[in-house]
Amino acid sequence: MTASPLLSLRHYRHDLIAHSHDHPQLVFGLGGRLEFEVDGRGGRVGRQDLMVVPAGAHHTCGSPEGSDCLVLDVPGGHWLGDHLGEHADDSRRLLDRPGPLSLDSRQQQLVDWLATSPVNDPLIARQGAVLLLASLNPQACASALTSRRLPYATFDRHIEQHAAYPLQVADLARLAGLSSARLHARFASECGMTPMDYIRQRRLTMARQLLRETLLPVGEIAMRVGYGSQSAFSAAVLRTFGCTPLALRREPGDKER
Repeated sequence: MTASPLLSLRHYRHDLIAHSHDHPQLVFGLGGRLEFEVDGRGGRVGRQDLMVVPAGAHHTCGSPEGSDCLVLDVPGGHWLGDHLGEHADDSRRLLDRPGPLSLDSRQQQLVDWLATSPVNDPLIARQGAVLLLASLNPQACASALTSRRLPYATFDRHIEQHAAYPLQVADLARLAGLSSARLHARFASECGMTPMDYIRQRRLTMARQLLRETLLPVGEIAMRVGYGSQSAFSAAVLRTFGCTPLALRREPGDKER
């Protein structure tokens, strides 16, 4: 049997999935709402939500309106010890507790970045999985909360509400109460990208959801997420997701293994 990839992007539909597997799994919300129950603990997985599925835990999930998630299938054996070092014990404790958790804005930013990365590349998948697990370490979370981070959830709402219109770095700087130069420096230190890269990433994440969940013409989706031409939009989708908008729309979406 072929082993599950470490990281995968999955689109969940109304069809109910009910099963268990012999490895732990983390399900991170990207868009839509996924109804989830694991070992009798129910919850919903949306943006800034995480569902922990321990090894062997029976779980069911489905999404009447469609849901996009980033899924981390954690290998068994010595993988955690080999790759997480001093974080391994915290990760084991996390993976043994079934149920929902909430992510902070910095953790969601990492999830979003990985969702637009080529997670089929073994190196990116391995390093991304390690970063995700390390970011969930209680000590790492406590350290992140001791300093004021950029308001990514506020940025997300603003971008989603105004995606069809020109968006400038100054818009995000105003929301954060910073100068544009200071915002650039904070983005570089906190998530390794520019504010415009962040805006572009959020727009393309929205576009992927519209392609998969609606029958809107590609040209209209391009306009809804701020692209002035369908050709520029198609080039951006190809560069980010490795396929054209029509091919992305035709993808059936990975069902949970």
